[in-house]
Amino acid sequence: MKGKKFFIPFFSVVVIAFLTFIILQLSLPKAQPKLAATNVTKSETKERIHYTAVGDSLTEGVGDATQNGGFVSLVADSLQEGYSLSSVEVDNYGVAGERSDQILQRIKEDDQTQSDIASSDVITLTAGGNDIMKVIKKNIFGLTVDSFERPLEKYQENLTEIMNEIRSLNENATIYMLGVYNPFYVNFPEIEDMQTIIENWDEGTQEIIGKEDNAYFVPINEVISKGTENEAAINTDEETSSSAEQKENNLDSVKNKALYEEDNFHPNTIGYQLITQEVMKRIDATKSDWLTEENAS
Repeated sequence: MKGKKFFIPFFSVVVIAFLTFIILQLSLPKAQPKLAATNVTKSETKERIHYTAVGDSLTEGVGDATQNGGFVSLVADSLQEGYSLSSVEVDNYGVAGERSDQILQRIKEDDQTQSDIASSDVITLTAGGNDIMKVIKKNIFGLTVDSFERPLEKYQENLTEIMNEIRSLNENATIYMLGVYNPFYVNFPEIEDMQTIIENWDEGTQEIIGKEDNAYFVPINEVISKGTENEAAINTDEETSSSAEQKENNLDSVKNKALYEEDNFHPNTIGYQLITQEVMKRIDATKSDWLTEENAS
């Protein structure tokens, strides 16, 4: 599959989605969560936790109808409730649209970000999605799997520097790095190259995170790209067609119930709850790394 050209209609959709999610940052009314809260094992060791989130629009929570900060606030709530903590101090440094190099620059230059990282018990990171979109935008009609090889290497260099900067500020915090996902999967499952690109990118992230102590990768591609169980794809037309041309002309014919309807790119409220569940699975499985008093800041 290496070097394979994408279909032009697919990238027309990519262009539309890319422009839409940047332009349309609309405020939605608050909505109640629709999925059950994550169950985690209770512990009585540490009473308070400092949780700092750094990253892009996923950390900021773009698309969350509750406007409460997406998965970051949900993770904080799950920590406090699940571990009977007296408080969870949360600092959210998510900035929509930022690439890995820009996130790195903020960590290097912003005193408040550095201060909060230094005192944190738990840190989450999101990065890479905008690095991928930059490649797509630059090579829209000549894109191949090979187009992502050098950008992935550069991203890995940036991620390595990000981890080094964090560790220079805080040796003990447990770090959870989220993966990326394919927002076009439900509409174009036959475009296998996009899935290959996302999988390769996640593998590149895991390669860097795997070299670090007390750092863990959290995959989200499966739960967000395909949506909620088998109900992600909902046909809204009485008759559907599998042709790429008709799909391009009827972008609303299929819906991913985990994505924000205004841009079909970012997670929605349900999507962020799915992400929270994945993050909490990893946090709960590694609680000995951050919950014990000897690792307290």
